[in-house]
Amino acid sequence: MCNRYRIEVQFDELWRVARAHRDMTNRANPTTEVFPDKPGPVIRNSRDGERELINLTWGMPSPPTVTNGRPDYGVTNVRKLDSPHWRRWTGVEYRCLVPWTAFCEYEDTRPKKTARWFALDSSEPLAFFAGIWTPWTGERGSMKNPRRGEHELFAFLTCEANAVVKPIHPKAMPVILTEPAEIELWMNAEWKDARALQRPFQAERMILLPVEQAALL
Repeated sequence: MCNRYRIEVQFDELWRVARAHRDMTNRANPTTEVFPDKPGPVIRNSRDGERELINLTWGMPSPPTVTNGRPDYGVTNVRKLDSPHWRRWTGVEYRCLVPWTAFCEYEDTRPKKTARWFALDSSEPLAFFAGIWTPWTGERGSMKNPRRGEHELFAFLTCEANAVVKPIHPKAMPVILTEPAEIELWMNAEWKDARALQRPFQAERMILLPVEQAALL
């Protein structure tokens, strides 16, 4: 699953494309790379109806049967939204946009796996994952370093992999939104209509980037 992505844009571009009305990040440029259980920017529908840009922690609450009372590291990728655990977060008030410019999957090479990056094209333009978020009270992190208290968490949806992603990661890929109409549908429509967006992105509209030189050193 996608457990690493990057956002290489300046705040002004993200703000313009996201069409948010309120900034909760103090105009901070996005983190270059985002990892599980770490903060990342999202655009969400706030309780007063204003769309806001805010940093949340990557990883939605795990099912209780998974954690068994231990601190929760979170679920970063969500696919089975019809299951009882995830169904509660399909409403408009829990939907968000997760900005990205490239996302990573690991190719099963030897002697170690190789990080491979996917983008819309070689310039790595800004796009969004279809995300969900929630407030949550409990322990995050590890048994050694639990973080108790109030948390605001997010994850993004996955779907069947397309022809570009499948050779590297055959099981799934993130749900990608690029068109203004898709973005508005995800953020505003009833679930019976918005769920149609959980589908593979067109393979001809994205690429697998060359292996990064740093990975070869």
